[in-house]
Amino acid sequence: MRIAVFPGSFDPITTGHVDLVKRALPLFDKVIVAIGINSQKKYLFSLEQRLAWIEAVFADEPKVEVDSFQKLTAHYCNKIGARYLLRGLRNASDFDYEKTISQLNNIVGEGLETIFLISQPEYSHISSTIVREIIKGGGDSSSFLPPEVDISSLSFEKYELK
Repeated sequence: MRIAVFPGSFDPITTGHVDLVKRALPLFDKVIVAIGINSQKKYLFSLEQRLAWIEAVFADEPKVEVDSFQKLTAHYCNKIGARYLLRGLRNASDFDYEKTISQLNNIVGEGLETIFLISQPEYSHISSTIVREIIKGGGDSSSFLPPEVDISSLSFEKYELK
């Protein structure tokens, strides 16, 4: 079985992430969207909220599973029997960074292969980091988020500038 893991923080999941998963589905028997948990990192949204959003986004797609993991992505892949990592490339900077990580994952993951998909032009400017800044700044982030990610009822007052 060809299993790919699409790892990330998905804080929040964006339309760019969704596009990558949908484009990868014909290539694999299963795609696992896996949230990596880094205890050193501060997240805007809880793990439970991010998992719920991803599950809602892919509710009608039987080939997509949602999970979370701690520690190394390569070890997680080995544990679940995934031989492929899915990564998106928006620009040359992404490529330089991801190339190094993929080479390390190949060694640590004992042959784990990274499959790169180049972002569609309409998504190449979107990143979770930028979307979080728009949200914290009180801007409208809806055009960057799938419809299942409704942040309208959430409070971000602690991020307002004084």
